[in-house]
Parts: sequence; C-alpha cells; structure tokens
Amino acid sequence: MTARRRHIPSAPAMPHSHAKAGHMRLAPIPRNVGPGSPVRRLGAMLGVVLALAFAAPAAAIPGKAVLLQGLDKVTARTVTIEVAVGQTVTFGTLEIVVRACDRTPPTEPPESTAFLDIYEIRPGEPRTDLFHGWMFASSPALNALEHPVYDVWVLECLSDLPATDGPGMPVPRPKPIAPN
Repeated sequence: MTARRRHIPSAPAMPHSHAKAGHMRLAPIPRNVGPGSPVRRLGAMLGVVLALAFAAPAAAIPGKAVLLQGLDKVTARTVTIEVAVGQTVTFGTLEIVVRACDRTPPTEPPESTAFLDIYEIRPGEPRTDLFHGWMFASSPALNALEHPVYDVWVLECLSDLPATDGPGMPVPRPKPIAPN
C-alpha cells in the first residue's frame, strides 16, 4: 500500500539527498485528520467553546451621571466632581461636557465609560477643543486628556443600580467636592 503524500506549502524547498535538485519534500498525511477523526471532532468542540466564550456581552447600563476626578498639576489639588449626563461643569480653565456614560451589568467585570467633550476657556480667547471621546475608568491612560496643567479621568458611571463590592456590599462613594 502506498502512503498518501501532500505538499507542505509552508515548508521551505528541501531537496532530498537522493532526489534531484529543485524537487519539493513531501510528507505523508497523518491518518488522524480525515473526516470524523478525533482531531476534527476536537476542533469542532473547541470552536463551540470559543463561540460561547466570546459571545456578545450583555448590554451596557446607561448611567445618569459621571463621577470624575480632576487634578491641578500646579497646585496638586484634586477634585471629585459628579456631573449629570448632558450637563457642563467647569474645572479651572476647563469646561467639561458629559455626553453619555455606560457601565457594565453586575454579571460582567466592572467597567465604567463616559463620553466627554473638554474645552479650554481663557478670557479674551476663543474656546479651544482639547478632548472629544470615551474615557475608561479601568484604564485612565488609554484615552486621556493631554494638558500641561490639568488631568481629568473617570472614576465611575452612576446609574440607578448601586455599585457593589461583592454580594450585597455597597461601595462607599467619596463625597463630591465642588470645584472652586
């Protein structure tokens, strides 16, 4: 019985010592990869497991307000600000507009995101666009405001559902401090 052979496209051309130069090396096809083989069944099961593992996540919960933290790098003053979605707040020379916020449901790993528009307003100058986009509470540096004097980042998206630190344990929230 002759063994079936197949061409291995990813293998470099390796002439055998007894073959003519320029001939490709052929390898036998393993017997365990045909239809209905254990390898194919394992591949199919792995595909199902991966499809279930990476299924669409649960819908995000839209929030009513965002808890932001601001840092004035010159004075080292930090401020925690609670801003309702659709509202505007001023921090130093920055004007922060909260457009939307979402948080993951309790069955998912915790994550809060907020879509912010941040402008700089200086007296006698036109408004300067500084930031437009989503900020992530779990990764503040992923999409951050770049400003020489101020840092702003999202702490949490506040919704009707209370945040929990475990089964039935509410997370203590810092009291918002109004910016001066």
